[in-house]
Amino acid sequence: MTVKEIFETMDYGPAPESAADALAWIVDQGAAFGHFIDGDWTTPRKDFQSKNPANGETLADLTQASQDEVNAAVKAARKAQAKWEGLGGHGRAKYLYAIARLLQKHSRLFAVLETLDNGKPIRESRDIDIPLVQRHFYYHAGMAQLMEAELPNAQALGVCGQIIPWNFPLLMLAWKVAPALAMGNTVVLKPAEYTSLTAMAFADICQQAGLPAGVVNIVTGDGTAGEMITAHEDINKVAFTGSTEVGKRIREATAGSGKSLTLELGGKSPYIVFEDADIDSAIEGLVDAIWFNQGQVCCAGSRLLVQEGIAETFHRKLKARMDGLRIGNPLDKCIDVGAVVDPVQLNTITEMVANNTEGETYHAPIEMPAEGCFYPPTLITGLAPSSKLMQEEIFGPVLVSTTFRTPSEAVALANNTRYGLAATLWTENVNLALDIAPKLVAGVVWVNATNLFDAAAGFGGVRESGYGREGGWEGLAAYTKPKGAPKALKPVEAFTGDKGPTDPLDRTPKLYVGGKQARPDGGYSQNIYSKSGALLGQAPIANRKDVRNAVEAAHAAKSWSGTTGHLRAQILYYIAENLSARKDEFATRVNLLTGGKTGAAEVETSIRRLFTYAAWADKYDGQAHGVPIRGVALAMKEPVGVIGALCADDAPLLGLISAMAPAIAMGNRAVLVASEAFPLAATDFYQVLETSDVPAGVVNILTGSHAELAGPLAGHLDVDAVWSFSSSDVSAKIERASAGNLKRTWVNNGLARDWMGAEGEGRDFLQAATEVKNIWVPYGE
Repeated sequence: MTVKEIFETMDYGPAPESAADALAWIVDQGAAFGHFIDGDWTTPRKDFQSKNPANGETLADLTQASQDEVNAAVKAARKAQAKWEGLGGHGRAKYLYAIARLLQKHSRLFAVLETLDNGKPIRESRDIDIPLVQRHFYYHAGMAQLMEAELPNAQALGVCGQIIPWNFPLLMLAWKVAPALAMGNTVVLKPAEYTSLTAMAFADICQQAGLPAGVVNIVTGDGTAGEMITAHEDINKVAFTGSTEVGKRIREATAGSGKSLTLELGGKSPYIVFEDADIDSAIEGLVDAIWFNQGQVCCAGSRLLVQEGIAETFHRKLKARMDGLRIGNPLDKCIDVGAVVDPVQLNTITEMVANNTEGETYHAPIEMPAEGCFYPPTLITGLAPSSKLMQEEIFGPVLVSTTFRTPSEAVALANNTRYGLAATLWTENVNLALDIAPKLVAGVVWVNATNLFDAAAGFGGVRESGYGREGGWEGLAAYTKPKGAPKALKPVEAFTGDKGPTDPLDRTPKLYVGGKQARPDGGYSQNIYSKSGALLGQAPIANRKDVRNAVEAAHAAKSWSGTTGHLRAQILYYIAENLSARKDEFATRVNLLTGGKTGAAEVETSIRRLFTYAAWADKYDGQAHGVPIRGVALAMKEPVGVIGALCADDAPLLGLISAMAPAIAMGNRAVLVASEAFPLAATDFYQVLETSDVPAGVVNILTGSHAELAGPLAGHLDVDAVWSFSSSDVSAKIERASAGNLKRTWVNNGLARDWMGAEGEGRDFLQAATEVKNIWVPYGE
C-alpha cells in the first residue's frame, strides 16, 4: 500500500474531550440554577431543563423568571448603576480585566460547557468562541480606560436589557455585556432557554472577580422573560440578537418608550465565487461558512453563487469535500459537524428541506449518529433566485446554490434578499474584489475568507438584518448618550389670522419633488399667517401619494451616493453661496413667519452649517481596524440611502438645512417635511436648490401635517431611515411603523434641541447619516 493510498483510506481515530470537570461543576451547583440578581443567587426551581442535544441527557434544571424576579433584577441594576459609572473608566477597566483573566484561567471549563449545552464541536468552542469572549473583555477594558479621554462628551445610558440567542451563548453575552459595562451601564441579561449554562458560569466568574452587586444580573427563561425585560419601564436600552420576526415585535413594543434599541437579526448571506478564484481554498472557506456551528449562524454563507464557467467543477469538488466531513459526538476533537441545538430546530430544518420541490438535493453520504439532534451536510443546487430556500433563513447545515454570468449579475443576485448582514467573495483579482465589496448590501464583507470576527471591528447588518454595530468604536455608540439633560420640547403652533395679504401679488408655493415644483396630489393648501394675523401665503398640503412620489424621485437619484465627497462639498458650498446672496430676504421671511427677531441669526447659522457639512463631506473617514490577523478590516462609512426627515418646527430654515446638509453630504437622498407651523421658508429655499446644481431627486421637500405624513414616511419600504425633530408627538408612530422593514430611526421623543448651538450639528448627525461596512481583506500567501 502506498502512502497516497494510506492517506486516502485511513480514518481519524476518536479524540474525545473529557466532560468530567464540567459535569462536576454542574453537580457542585446542585445541578439546578436560580437567577443571578444583585450579586447573589435566587433559590432554584425546576421549571425547565437544559439538555445535551447530542444525546438528550439532562444537564441541569433551570428557573423560569417571573415578573417579580425581573423587577428585582432591574431594581438591582438601577441601584448599582450610578456607583458603577462613578468608578470612572480606570475603575471599570480593572474589573473588566479581572473578568478577562478569569475567563482565561477557566477557558476549558467554558469550552466544554458550551459544547455540552449547545452541541457545537469542541474545536469550535475551544479555538473560536472562548478566545473571542476573552478578547472582548480585554478590548473593552481598554475602551473603559480610554473613555474619558476619547469620548469626553459621552455618558452611560443607564440600565441595559440584553437578550441573547442560543447559537453563540457565551460569545453573544460578551458582545453585549463587555461594552455596556465599559461605558458605565449595568445590565439585566437573559440567555436563550436552550443554552443558559455558560451564562450561569459567567455569573460565577463575576463573583470571583468581586464585581459590585447589581452590575450584572442574569435571569433565565423562555421568550416571556424577554418580553418582560423589553417592556420594563425602568430599562434604558434593549439589545437583542435573534430572529427577524421577534426583532420586529421588539421594535413595535418599544416604540415611543424612549429606549435605545439595537437589533442583530437574521441573514441569508451570499457566498460569491468568481471563476478566477482558488477553487480549493474557496471550498474550504465554504465549509467554514455554512457547516461551522451546524449552519446555526446568522451570517452563515448559506447562499452559494458560483460563476457559470466553474460551476460544474466547483459543485463536484464541493460534494467530494462534503463526503469527507465527520459528524458525531461534539466532544470528539476530530468532529467537523456537531448536533443541532434542539429537536424543535432539527424538525424545522428537516421540514424546510423536505418540503422543497425545486432543484437537486444532495445529502452527504456520511455515517450519522444513532441518537441526538443531527442533520447531514446538505447541498441544494439549481434553485431560482426567487425560490423559498434561496430567500428564507434555514439556520441549519443546508447550503443552497445558483449560478451567475457577470460581476454585475452576481451583485444583483447577492442583493436580492430582504436581509443584509454579511457577504463573502472569492477572487484572485483584487481590483474585482474592491469593486464588488462596496456594492454588496451587507454590514460585513469578507474577501477570500469567511467568519472573521474581532472585538475591534464592528459587526451588524442593514435591512431586515437589523441595525447597530457590536464591537469597535462604532459599537460604543449603542451604549452611550450625549452628556446633559435635554429639556422638553413645547409644541409649536401656527399663527391664525383674518387679515388679507400684505402684497396683493400672489406667490404660489409648491412641493419640490424630483427637482421640480409640484402641486400637491390632494389639491389642498393651508393659509399661513404672521403673528399679526396677516396672510403670508398658502402652503400645499402633502398626502400619502406625495410621499410616494418623493421617495420614488429619491430612488431615481441613487447615483448621488456614488459621487465623490469633493463633488458633494462643492455643491453644498454653492447652496451656501446662493443662500448668502438672498440672506436679507430669508431673514425677513423667517421673522415674519415666527414673529421673532432672530431671522438674521438663523440665516447666518444656516450658511455656516452648510459650510460645516461641505467641510465634512470629504473628511468623515473610515478606519483600518487593528484586528489580530494578517490583513486589515476596513470600516467604510457608506450612505444610509433614502432618509426621510420631519424638520424642526421652531427653526423653519435652520431646522431644514440642519437635516438636509449632513444627509446629502454623506451621499444620501432626502425627503424633507418642512416645519409644519412655518413652512414657507422651505418653499422659498427650493428656489436656492434649483440654482445650485443639486441633481434632481437628491433633495425633495414636502409641506403639511407631521402627524399625517409621519406614518406613510416611516412605513414606506423604500425609505431606509427616518429622523424626526418635530414638535408634534410622532416619535412612537415613526418607531412603530418602521418595523415593516426595520429601517433606522432617530427621533426626539419630545425633547428639545438647540439648533443655534453645538447640539444642532456634528458627529451625531454624521453617524445617523452613515452605515459602517467592515470589509475584511486578508493578505499574504
